[in-house]
Amino acid sequence: MCGRARCTLRADDVPRACHRSTSPTRTLHIDRYRPAYNVSPGFDVPVVRRDDASGGEGYVLQCMKWGLIPSFTKKTEKPDHYRMFNARSESIDEKASFRRLLPKSRCLVAVEGFYEWKKDGSKKQPYYIHFKDGRPLVFAALYDSWQNSEGETLYTFTIVTTSSSSALQWLHDRMPVILGSKESTDIWLSSSASSFKSVMKPYEESDLVWYPVTSAMGKASFDGPECIKEIQVKAQGNTSISMFFSKKGDESKDTKPEQKASCPEVVKTEHTEDLTESKDTKPEQKTSSHEFVKTEPTEDLRERAKTEEGGNDLKFHGSSHSQNVSMLPIKREYETFSAADSKPALANHDQISPNPAKKKEKAKTANDKQPTLFSYFGKSNH
Repeated sequence: MCGRARCTLRADDVPRACHRSTSPTRTLHIDRYRPAYNVSPGFDVPVVRRDDASGGEGYVLQCMKWGLIPSFTKKTEKPDHYRMFNARSESIDEKASFRRLLPKSRCLVAVEGFYEWKKDGSKKQPYYIHFKDGRPLVFAALYDSWQNSEGETLYTFTIVTTSSSSALQWLHDRMPVILGSKESTDIWLSSSASSFKSVMKPYEESDLVWYPVTSAMGKASFDGPECIKEIQVKAQGNTSISMFFSKKGDESKDTKPEQKASCPEVVKTEHTEDLTESKDTKPEQKTSSHEFVKTEPTEDLRERAKTEEGGNDLKFHGSSHSQNVSMLPIKREYETFSAADSKPALANHDQISPNPAKKKEKAKTANDKQPTLFSYFGKSNH
């Protein structure tokens, strides 16, 4: 998962977003950066890493390609940035491609938000996940350098992922490791290899919000503000209206109308991130062609990438209601309704039929002069 993101930050804002504004920072290859609303593996993205040349006191703002190419890859091999654009935090210290990078090759990636797809049968609905106040999200990442047959050195990175937060389990079972404070970014960039696991956990704060966006952004070539424009998704299935407001009790009392509420739905989706990680056994095995790890018998990594880029179908355990939910959550937060004010309208399938006795009473007291459809068409015939 986490295979698409929005990165439209100015390059000089990235160190500040990563809480490095007071430290000496030099730039490298930053002219390759092109801000985009639809960033995918293979794009050049600015990252922040430690500056080993400065004795560990400074940092480097460097443009790298998203999608790790291990340094032990054969020089004659064509780089495939879709193979390892994510790294599972649970096995990060076990796999050869990532374990050797932990001591000195950690970095930070700052983006405004990322996209994830909710699978509903043959359809996939993309959602844009971001901070409520608009501040950038900072991801934990690892980087490496590789030299091709022409002697060119290529710097690449992979985003570290963890299990999904309780609020986002309905969408996907994985999410990026979000470092939400200066302390957590300090720990990740620290030279100590034993402390990094303390930040390898889901982001559970309520300021992470989401909404559905156009499926057109499934194509990597589709870019611009339309990628993050919120759309309306119709509810499907015979779901009780109480499902819409089941998250209401978890929200703060001062919830604003524009905030959104999540639907506690469990959806089994393909593990995209599993597709991105190779079978890391021995470094020498990585120099040859690799098989992709499949989590579904009919869909490999390339098929996943093609499906998302197709646009038509298109890298964060739920409640007891989830078994009967077959609808798309429209927004994360709904307007807070009070008993004294108007009540939310029920969906058509949940409306309660009025009492027959009350119907008769209403019929007796109705204004007889009010025209009906029958009387209207009757008059028109004359």
